[in-house]
Amino acid sequence: MTGWLRRLDWLSRCGLFCLLVLVLAALGSMVNLGGDPAEIAGGRLQPPGPDHWLGTDNLGRSLLPRLLEGIGVTLLLSSIAVLVTAVLSTALGIVAGYLGGMVNNLVMRVVELLYAFPSIVLAILVAAVVGPGRPAAMAAIVLVTIPLMTRLVRTASTSVAQRDYVTSAVVSGVRLPRILIRHVLPNVAGTIAVQGTYALSVGILVEGGLSFLGFGVQPPQASLGVLIQEGGVYMVAAPWLIITPGVVLILAILSINVVGDGLRDRLEPRETRSLR
Repeated sequence: MTGWLRRLDWLSRCGLFCLLVLVLAALGSMVNLGGDPAEIAGGRLQPPGPDHWLGTDNLGRSLLPRLLEGIGVTLLLSSIAVLVTAVLSTALGIVAGYLGGMVNNLVMRVVELLYAFPSIVLAILVAAVVGPGRPAAMAAIVLVTIPLMTRLVRTASTSVAQRDYVTSAVVSGVRLPRILIRHVLPNVAGTIAVQGTYALSVGILVEGGLSFLGFGVQPPQASLGVLIQEGGVYMVAAPWLIITPGVVLILAILSINVVGDGLRDRLEPRETRSLR
């Protein structure tokens, strides 16, 4: 583990550290580390101070425990949705890339159809069908992130399918499921890992945008999008209500992208890096 960290550049290490802090904050919200998010802790719209480090909202609730809850909800929803995306994209991309022909055409047409929709429009459409709430947020993230990951896994699988060891396995009579699992999947794992990090950053952005518009996580439960939406109403009177969750959202997306960039350098060394 230490050797793997040493191979990461300083920028990727900083991103990994920030991401670790956010994960610890999310875990802290599960045990009410900052207090009860729903508790009326003081006066309305109090600025940050010794009693309330991040100030209070329009109902007198301390922003700190609500921010911790928001980080936890956003990361949890996005992580679960991206895990589903990774499983579906891997299965579809490997099968389409290896088999080609009609199967490839069918998968790619469906993927291109989803890819043609603007992300936020597709997310709102899903929320309109499913109904506002957590399921809508997760379904929207899956549908927004699955097209690009499927296309990239399919491209990598097509390249792997043409290699000699795969041809030897086919000639030897190895069955298709075993070829896909033992020979193709391990050789596209790097692509899946790198694209998974980028999908997670997109998922966080989609959840934030959907909740900001009122179609995602519903109050009184907090998410980063909900906190930004609530803080936007009091942007002038209480700017800390929108600045704090906004900065955390930007930091989360930036950290995940930087970590993904570092993974790309380690797992796909032929790629060039622009942030060094």
